[in-house]
Amino acid sequence: MVKLILFAPLIGALIAGFGWRIIGEKAAQWLTTGLLFLSAILSWVIFLTFDGTTEHIQILRFIDSGSLSTDWGIRLDRLTAIMLVVVTTVSSLVHLYSFGYMENDPQWPESESYKPRFFAYLSFFTFAMLALVTADNLVQMFFGWEGVGVASYLLIGFYYRKPSANAAAIKAFVVNRVGDFGFALGIFGLFYLTDSIKLDDVFAAAPHLAETNLHFLWTDWNAANLLAFLLFIGAMGKSAQLFLHTWLPDAMEGPTPVSALIHAATMVTAGVFLVSRMSPLMEYAPQATTFIVYIGAATAFVAATIGLVQNDIKRVIAYSTMSQLGYMFVAAGVGVYSAAMFHLFTHAFFKAMLFLGAGSVIHAMHHEQDMRNYGGLRKKIPMTYYAMLIGTLAITGVGIPLTSIGFAGFLSKDAIIESAFAAGTGAGDFAFWMLVVAALFTSFYSWRLMFMTFFGKARGDKHTHEHAHESPMVMLVPLGVLALGAVFAGMIWLGPFFGDHAKFNTFFGIPSHEVTMNDAAEGHETEGTAESTTHEAVAAHEGAPVGAIFMRPENTVMTDAHESPKWVKVSPFVAMVIGFVLAWWFYIVNPKAPKWLAKVFPMFHRFLLNKWYFDEIYDAIFVRPAMAIGRFLWKFGDGKMIDGAINGVAMGIIPFFTRLAGKAQTGYVFTYALAMVLGVVGLITWMAIGGGAQ
Repeated sequence: MVKLILFAPLIGALIAGFGWRIIGEKAAQWLTTGLLFLSAILSWVIFLTFDGTTEHIQILRFIDSGSLSTDWGIRLDRLTAIMLVVVTTVSSLVHLYSFGYMENDPQWPESESYKPRFFAYLSFFTFAMLALVTADNLVQMFFGWEGVGVASYLLIGFYYRKPSANAAAIKAFVVNRVGDFGFALGIFGLFYLTDSIKLDDVFAAAPHLAETNLHFLWTDWNAANLLAFLLFIGAMGKSAQLFLHTWLPDAMEGPTPVSALIHAATMVTAGVFLVSRMSPLMEYAPQATTFIVYIGAATAFVAATIGLVQNDIKRVIAYSTMSQLGYMFVAAGVGVYSAAMFHLFTHAFFKAMLFLGAGSVIHAMHHEQDMRNYGGLRKKIPMTYYAMLIGTLAITGVGIPLTSIGFAGFLSKDAIIESAFAAGTGAGDFAFWMLVVAALFTSFYSWRLMFMTFFGKARGDKHTHEHAHESPMVMLVPLGVLALGAVFAGMIWLGPFFGDHAKFNTFFGIPSHEVTMNDAAEGHETEGTAESTTHEAVAAHEGAPVGAIFMRPENTVMTDAHESPKWVKVSPFVAMVIGFVLAWWFYIVNPKAPKWLAKVFPMFHRFLLNKWYFDEIYDAIFVRPAMAIGRFLWKFGDGKMIDGAINGVAMGIIPFFTRLAGKAQTGYVFTYALAMVLGVVGLITWMAIGGGAQ
């Protein structure tokens, strides 16, 4: 079943990409979409019936080189099951949604068959993402990691006739290479120290790595901290964390379904999955996890501030994505990996719905994306309005305080904020306040988007507003399905992800028994358990159980989070209400207030509008010097030195000898006789001096 889930999208991508001329455009679209729905259905079957026991499914031999021996295999545990559901559900709905969104796309003439290519790219991306999340070793994970990078490049630059789309695709590819280099170094280091890239072997070696020093660059480093840090650098690039985030807003140049699939629910969450997957290593790397907390909290705050003033509807949601990813990394950094995965799970529903809802608005407004040209659309497109309203209620965290009743984001976001407070560290306290402030900002810009788009008077082109129309059912059905997840996902799965220990242990496959080191080493079975593994031996030795995630016994953050003071539990709700009231005042009660505020604080407004000037700083520090070096190597190195030397030989020395040889060709016998005599004299002289005449 899992093999079918993995390879069905690849089969669809190959047939649609290379065989659409044989089967036709519509058949290619239906084939890829049907195979994705098949994968999604099977993924839900696994998710709902999975008993938590880790399974290893071999597909084929992959690499055999020296001591490096690895198979292409599938690791099926609760983390895998969660990601299978997220990836295939969103991807299948995006495929269906694309039927309507890409119909008669104005970017392409009717004569060009762009649809099969688009659907093939989507399916190829899904296969690469599934290869990543099902990986049983780090090489396979890196294969999927780079696969989604290639697919992202193709989809962001899908409108390749637009220079801005090409630039955005290249930017995403280059920035991600920075993170991927760190990820690759982490894999190299793990193989160097453990002589394996299999996940179970790496997990088992984690305690040893914590006691090992590794000489890197100019000094010695704790191996566990260094390797965890390098792996997180890869996660920073893929998940658009602060300093490696600049590619994400520009990636909105791709079609809106691409934004929903890649940049909201799937690819950008790969970094969160990586940190959670490597939890056995992260638990032994306190300095690295502290760094993760600071970066995650700063990312959530910075992205939320930028989202306050953006006018492009897709960019507002993009910065919202970046901010929510920061929440997830804070949870992982304080050691509550289940809360990170819980927010990843719920976020997939409401964020994909917000992006697809934005696409419905853009479709209705004839591809206008500036919210300043919207207004009063709730009566024109009521179904889209209600869908985006549900998504907004979910992302802002609407629910009943101190209860388990609320929209999906209310429960998962509160779990993270409570965990940050319960960490009881400087990093945790910093993260707590940054996340609460970010929650206020999230509420403000989310309701700002709703008020500017659906309320007030119509702005912009009058003809466009008059002809605005609701999207077809093929686009509305995915919104309805995602709305169900945005409403109920948090309440249904709060217990397994962040509830009582019995549900938590069962859900994540954490055994409740104790396994001694001797039992594990000898491969004996304890009562009521399966055969012990090396990984379980390490866990038993440390006193902590093992499942899809690993938490050391001294990591009591999740338990302490449930005992947080009431003011901590209520703080995100209060922040949400303040953000809503401010947005209502600025954009409903007093619509002139935003312009007045921008005039009063022009530098602050420009600072946020220009995204903290990260692009300009990077342009000055990296881009311009790199281009200057390139121009120097081009004009001086290549032009003057290489081409100059070749041209000097071709235009100077060779013509000189050619003219000299030409002068020797006089046509007179005595000239040739003299040359022969001189040659003989020279030959005799050389033989006499060299002793050849003896």
